[in-house]
Amino acid sequence: MYRGQSGMWSWLLHRVTGVAILLFLLVHIVDITILGFGPTVYNNALSVFALPFVRLVSMGLIAAVLYHSFNGMRITLVDFWPKGAKYQQPMFYGVLALTLIGVVAMGYFVMLPVFQGCPAHQCG
Repeated sequence: MYRGQSGMWSWLLHRVTGVAILLFLLVHIVDITILGFGPTVYNNALSVFALPFVRLVSMGLIAAVLYHSFNGMRITLVDFWPKGAKYQQPMFYGVLALTLIGVVAMGYFVMLPVFQGCPAHQCG
């Protein structure tokens, strides 16, 4: 039975992370467009990115990009490596492990200012 196994979760997560990355791209286009209103408006708008909640959302974006890219490589291996289909489940778990390692590593740098009590107007 295919339902509930790694192939289904891989497919679902790949689609969800792809949509999340697309939504971020739209937000990114909007925040770059704000630059047209002048540097003061742009800097004020960007200060939102230093808020703890937005940093958590950024962590979600990092997780989405990492998973989507690693899973894309897994899909390529499944399609073009003759033994790829045989090893698709272990590769899926490898994708999850690599994503988790990457999120933890990047999380340190993204979330550190929150735990250091960095004021929002000084966080980078």
